[in-house]
Amino acid sequence: MAVALAFLLSFLCFLQLALRTHATALTTAIGANERICFYADVDKAGEKIGFYFAVQSGGSFDIDFEVKDPNEKVLLDGQRERQGDYVLTANTVGEYSFCFENDMSTLTEKLVDFDIMVESEPRREPPAKPGQIADHTSALEESIFRLNGMLINIKRTQKYFHTRENRGFDTVKATKNKLFWYAVLESLGVIGMAVFQVYVLQTFFTKTGRRYKV
Repeated sequence: MAVALAFLLSFLCFLQLALRTHATALTTAIGANERICFYADVDKAGEKIGFYFAVQSGGSFDIDFEVKDPNEKVLLDGQRERQGDYVLTANTVGEYSFCFENDMSTLTEKLVDFDIMVESEPRREPPAKPGQIADHTSALEESIFRLNGMLINIKRTQKYFHTRENRGFDTVKATKNKLFWYAVLESLGVIGMAVFQVYVLQTFFTKTGRRYKV
């Protein structure tokens, strides 16, 4: 009975923690010289905003990004970044913008995978020593926070391997296209050289001149 009650309390606490966090995971294609912005609402000051992005394919796998608060103040920015994982504290209530810009490419389209997460409560700081439990935190809550941390680490690891897989696939695809067109050009060159040699031989052995009728 005690084990079932503890399991029920753990499930309820985990469900409450999940409801306090809402996230948006998207994948978008950004064309050459294009700027795309996404927005997230913050209901109260002090909330945590998690921002993750990774360029999956296109060019050198880099992108420009910019994060602004509701007052148009730049909180984060970067140029030619391949990926990033940031945590911000929202000190202003309102709409935050997350923009990507692909102005360094004139023809190449970029595929970007990103995640915007807003937490209703500040993240709990880990204890100073392993196994130490704060006075106001029970052992059950400590286990839930540890489980949540492990799940976050697993999610980040999955994102890392997912990005590596997509970039490797894009590199293989680009190499395959280059080899295909190289083979086509090489074949056309061989055919053109053969036709030219036949034409030269025919011209060399064919006598051209005028015929006179008596």
